[in-house]
Amino acid sequence: MIAAGAGPIVLTGITTGQRAFPYLTVLVLLPVVAAALVAVTPRRSRVLVRAIGLAGSLGVLGVAAAVLDQFQSGFGGYQMVSDHAWVAPLGISWTLGVDGISLFLLLMTAVLFVLALAGASERENLKSFTAWILLLEAGCVGSFLSLDVLLFFLFFELTLVPTYFVIAGWGHSRRGYAATKFFLYTFAASAFMLVGIVALVFVHQSQTGVVTFDVRSLAATHLSGTAEMLLFLAFTAAFAVKAPIFPFHTWSPDAYGEAPAAGSVLLAGVMAKLGTYGIVRFDLGLFPHAVVVIAPLLLTLGVVGILYGGIVAAVQKDLKRLVAYSSLAHLGFIVVGAFALTGEALSGAVLQMVNHGLYTAALFILVAMIYKRRGTFQIPRLRGLQKAAPVMAGVFTLVMLASIGVPGLNGFVGEFLILSGTFLTHRWWAVVAIVGIVVAAVYLLWAYQQVFHGHEEPGTAEGSFAEMTWREGLVLAPLVVLIVFLGVYPQPVLERIAPSVDAVVLHVEQAAHPTIPVAGQPVTTALVRGKAAYSPGTAYHSTITVRIDPATGKAVARTAHHHGRKGAGR
Repeated sequence: MIAAGAGPIVLTGITTGQRAFPYLTVLVLLPVVAAALVAVTPRRSRVLVRAIGLAGSLGVLGVAAAVLDQFQSGFGGYQMVSDHAWVAPLGISWTLGVDGISLFLLLMTAVLFVLALAGASERENLKSFTAWILLLEAGCVGSFLSLDVLLFFLFFELTLVPTYFVIAGWGHSRRGYAATKFFLYTFAASAFMLVGIVALVFVHQSQTGVVTFDVRSLAATHLSGTAEMLLFLAFTAAFAVKAPIFPFHTWSPDAYGEAPAAGSVLLAGVMAKLGTYGIVRFDLGLFPHAVVVIAPLLLTLGVVGILYGGIVAAVQKDLKRLVAYSSLAHLGFIVVGAFALTGEALSGAVLQMVNHGLYTAALFILVAMIYKRRGTFQIPRLRGLQKAAPVMAGVFTLVMLASIGVPGLNGFVGEFLILSGTFLTHRWWAVVAIVGIVVAAVYLLWAYQQVFHGHEEPGTAEGSFAEMTWREGLVLAPLVVLIVFLGVYPQPVLERIAPSVDAVVLHVEQAAHPTIPVAGQPVTTALVRGKAAYSPGTAYHSTITVRIDPATGKAVARTAHHHGRKGAGR
């Protein structure tokens, strides 16, 4: 909200009415129905179990594609909203909505779950494996769509149970330890968020007399500086562990490394984004003052994560753990983009969530293919593979270059927007983050040379390593196409992300500078003087142009001029 009583104009935009077809509710319930069908299917009917699982996930992808088709670009608010009272006396509702920030995360989720099920090679207890994966998909989709904070929390926590059983049931040798560590870390951190949710709702009730968990209403709650900071920390504890953000990452190398192929793909590709999405959706939306104050600390953690993840990855002898630490480093870029608090950097962070999901999933799939053939992740025992599998080597090269951030592939676009947007407000953090790109190039190129160009391990029969099969190629093909497409032509994605991102950035700016006008003033130029919003203690003088369309509620903030002693305003 821009100001009390202004209505959900700037933070969420105006909401469209419920459509004749409840797209978003179907997206959440479809995998649940498929999981129930799998549960009643005889265990011996493996073909039917696999068919039901794929049909359910393909159904989610089809409905998600329909949502993309119906989505109105240029509009920053929630669309296709489903709003139904659930536990009315407690203000709990089944409220779902999609905007530019969640739209492509939803699509990425739908794509990766289809590929995870299609490429799964698990033979033991396929029925349980498929049911758990479908329930995990329901939890992830529900998290990205929930506008009721308690409903979000329920979906957010729902993802823990199937993930635990997937790791513990089908993982590698230390799967029990990794699954327990993952569950305890994330469950304990989420307890802080639950306390924060209840506290925020009580504060809102004391001010308005209304009990509600709707994020659009809670965004108007007036909080003292101390209360807002404590609530921000409570929410961020859950998001930082889930993402994970350095130094709350210690569960992730074990979980990523010990999970089966599908588990690693979904952990790094989708579930990690629940944490970064929560930061953008709830931290920036509900606690803008706290975000402004603590942004330098989170930026520092993001940059340290970039460097730490890269350095630790560079010394790994285990190929899968190398990819796991690489994922941690790239998540640091998303954190930097989120807390740079500029439209360009935040758009890059949202886009990078999608990009990271695609190329990291592809890397884990390729690593799983190598393990299936050689039975090890140890790099010294994986050498000279290009001679036997040139196609696999070529695909690995392309995905690796996307992860490094080579122009023309999707990794470059998100990182460029993050770094250029961060440079406007926190230039030294941006400069240090660039070092992380160089480190990534070092360890990924080294790993590629060792695995594909090194001399074969003594005693290994030449040609014993099989080339990529047509089925494996079909699983990777959608990811390769998306990696190239988003690298060459990201505009369709960015133009749908930008209005929602602009609304969030303006919301944070308004919280820091109440002189920025509210809706009802179509074009306004506000002169703002004082302490810098994004660099505390730095004096500045900037002119911010705010455009608000009274018909749609779309708001965009841009700075025409800036002068300051050091640092920068926007």
